[in-house]
Amino acid sequence: MVMLLTDEQNMLRDAARGFLQASAPIDQLRRLRDEASSDGYDRDTWKAMTEMGWAGVLIPEDHGGVAMGHVAAGVIAEEMGRTLTASPFLSTAVMGAVAVTSYGSTGQREQWLSKIADGTVNVAVAIDENRSHSPALVSTTVQPSDRGFRISGSKSFVADGHVADQILVSARSSGGAQDENGISLFLVPRDCAGLTIERQTMVDSRNSATVQFDRVEVDADALVGEAGAGYAALEHVLDAGRACLAAEMLGSAEECLAQTIDYLTTRRQFDRPIGSFQALQHRAAHLYAEIEIGRSAVMRALQALDAVSEDRQLIVSVAKSKVGRVAQLATQEAIQMHGGIGMTDEFNIGFFLKRVRVAEALYGDANFHADKFARIRNY
Repeated sequence: MVMLLTDEQNMLRDAARGFLQASAPIDQLRRLRDEASSDGYDRDTWKAMTEMGWAGVLIPEDHGGVAMGHVAAGVIAEEMGRTLTASPFLSTAVMGAVAVTSYGSTGQREQWLSKIADGTVNVAVAIDENRSHSPALVSTTVQPSDRGFRISGSKSFVADGHVADQILVSARSSGGAQDENGISLFLVPRDCAGLTIERQTMVDSRNSATVQFDRVEVDADALVGEAGAGYAALEHVLDAGRACLAAEMLGSAEECLAQTIDYLTTRRQFDRPIGSFQALQHRAAHLYAEIEIGRSAVMRALQALDAVSEDRQLIVSVAKSKVGRVAQLATQEAIQMHGGIGMTDEFNIGFFLKRVRVAEALYGDANFHADKFARIRNY
């Protein structure tokens, strides 16, 4: 398998890099944080992204998308990681789009895909119910009702939950709390009676929410996929998100290295650039090598998703685990090589440190995916 970008993907990367550096630099995230933005992202920037087709990168052309695939989505996510761009891209254009495209009914695809592609609808994925990621741990219940279904329970750490128009939620109709059987997925409108969304601002200044379902009634056509057999669909949706998160962290790691090398070549000590000291050169070289290994893992994961490979779960877990560790190493080394000034708000490195901490934990940290890899391989 050739692990290189195509000409089209290279053009997308260059266009994304130019746009994000000009229209959504790190200063935008700083401004959103300082102003305590009610949305948590810049709507004009997101509108411009949708006009460039980014929101429809995984949506078929006959539903208004551009159908460029997971590698292209990863290219966009990587460039977003360089500038720490806050947007609903991951939750809506990646996870929401995969859920509806792959598992939605004909009616759901007709109703929602074009709206996701043009940016008029945001989707949030409500999965986790406690502090650690465990998609099979579902205590939220669903029962038949006269209208269709009744959902009760609570979800935490719902990315972009407070700005979502539709909530993709997992709920259990049968089985124990850790049983993969008996789980169903539903698209729930945010204005349903009994649905409460409480925003939580994370340490990385991004959006998250706690979503409460108090006997929420939804129509029968809110079901996504097959009733009681939604876990495989859920894992597919999560893997799409995990691979793009890995790509985003890769971009953040690359930018940390770039900013650190720039600092090493300009900061002088003992009448010479500190980058001339061999110990710092070794640390920078080691980080570069780790980033390149991470790049290979991310590309392989995105290609596996595009190819619908049978071992895509394993490959995605490798990428999320490896790049999570690499990105943490990159932020730690950047802080160390900048010295104490690296932790000040004047420098951007601290923003990368905070974002990587959250992204590494979101949808499974390195330990979660190492364990998942071992279970898949029957170690």
